[in-house]
Amino acid sequence: MAASDEASALPVAGLRLAAISAGIKTPGRLDLVLLELAEGSNVAATFTRNAFCAAPVQLARAHLQASAPRYFLVNTGNANAGTGQPGLADALACCVALAGEAGVTPEAVLPFSTGVIGEPLPVATITAALPAALAGLADDQWWPAAEGIMTTDTRPKAASRQVDLDGVTVTLSGMAKGAGMIKPNMATMLAFLATDAAVDAGLLQSLWSEVVEHSFNRVTVDGDTSTNDAAMLVATGAAGNPLLTEAGDPRLPVLREALQSLALELAQALVRDGEGASKFVAVEVAAAASEAEALEVAYTIAHSPLVKTALFASDPNWGRLLAAIGRADVPGLDVDRIELRINDVLIAENGGRAAGYSEEQGVAAMSPTDIRVHVLLNRGESGATVWTSDLSYDYVRINAEYRT
Repeated sequence: MAASDEASALPVAGLRLAAISAGIKTPGRLDLVLLELAEGSNVAATFTRNAFCAAPVQLARAHLQASAPRYFLVNTGNANAGTGQPGLADALACCVALAGEAGVTPEAVLPFSTGVIGEPLPVATITAALPAALAGLADDQWWPAAEGIMTTDTRPKAASRQVDLDGVTVTLSGMAKGAGMIKPNMATMLAFLATDAAVDAGLLQSLWSEVVEHSFNRVTVDGDTSTNDAAMLVATGAAGNPLLTEAGDPRLPVLREALQSLALELAQALVRDGEGASKFVAVEVAAAASEAEALEVAYTIAHSPLVKTALFASDPNWGRLLAAIGRADVPGLDVDRIELRINDVLIAENGGRAAGYSEEQGVAAMSPTDIRVHVLLNRGESGATVWTSDLSYDYVRINAEYRT
């Protein structure tokens, strides 16, 4: 199902959501989201590795270790990052307030924030809105919730999958936000996925780490890892399937494939909605000596401002691509063996321009909205793909005006 309309996100038994306008930054905008997890749900998580991680990230990590989560509390308009000990106290105050309203322990509440860095969290504004958020909980609120977690995103991103696990139909739904400060490092901007399948906690974390590594950790807009990144997976167990406990369970590949597909759709939707983006670019590196080497080349291309501006202009300035490949940290790279293609047009080989290449072919290859950059290193059997966007005037404008 596509992440394009309200019908694209199905209810997940055992999970309810609400999105309300608390007035955190912009009056009338949905900016406070609450997720309620059924008792007994298992949760897997990945968080940013940014050393300046936000107060809610620090607290969510601690609470996840101390208790079984029952609520996720998400606010936009304020990142509560770069706020020191007062920021931690503010995040905890919100958890305590929600716990009191919901009748759970504060450790059962995981906080998440996104927005401007370095400003105090408006605790009173958030806590005053909690009764309304609790009253609004329902299982069909994925789309409003996806809207409620947005910052500079231009549209909500939510989607679902349904699969059969040995005769039991299970549902997977998810939402994600992020359009700038996008280059995940073991997590993503903000992503919340859930399934009603019953999965052992340890197996769920292992599965989630694997899925994140090949979806949210393969997208980049600008190469900046956020202070607030978090990617969460909930398994409520409400579908009633026999518990999945072993990595060798024959049902696990079915669930893994559906989860990977859902996560990749959401991750790619973030790139398509990248700040000011007009191009969606798949950078594929093949025949590398290792996956790490392939990723090094792919990210060097994807993070090059010169490459990204050429993509925006539909300018087949392929020399920028060669320069990016050549400066990647790949010892002993033999440039004479490299082949470069853009949307299946052979651009370069044998250390220079391909014999049959023409500028007209290059312009045609660079013009579509979706572009495939394919690099063949011819030094091994490994490969990797990274998804990115172009760099436009609007990216500069959006980020220059972010605080104003």
